[in-house]
Amino acid sequence: MSVHVLLFDAGSENEGIHSLELNGTTVVLLFEDRDDAERYAGLLEAQDFPAPTVEALDRAEMEEFCSNAGYEARFVPAGFLPQTAEERLLIAPPERNMDVTTWREQEEPAAARPEPEPISSGNAELEDYRRRLEGLL
Repeated sequence: MSVHVLLFDAGSENEGIHSLELNGTTVVLLFEDRDDAERYAGLLEAQDFPAPTVEALDRAEMEEFCSNAGYEARFVPAGFLPQTAEERLLIAPPERNMDVTTWREQEEPAAARPEPEPISSGNAELEDYRRRLEGLL
């Protein structure tokens, strides 16, 4: 069975796969339906994210790749209806995404990149929610 994944710079030496950070785990979405994957890609692009390519790949191979890389493969069946806020991220990307330039600049040492300034609201509950949301990115 094939699934559809979102790739950036497909076929190049800088090829990358779209993933989410959910509760400290890197999750790769495996869409059953190509239209769902293309819609998700369009939503990313609408957020000024680089346009990903939708690629059909063997599900077993993708699950093995994810397992070997320490990622979680999350299957998104056709017609999926989310029940929780976390599940909503399987059909629509978060409003804020991580800057993808860092995966392209692997040669640049981390010390050369500026550290982003933390944002604080002063509300512990809100800060916990913000950290969880940022973890999704």
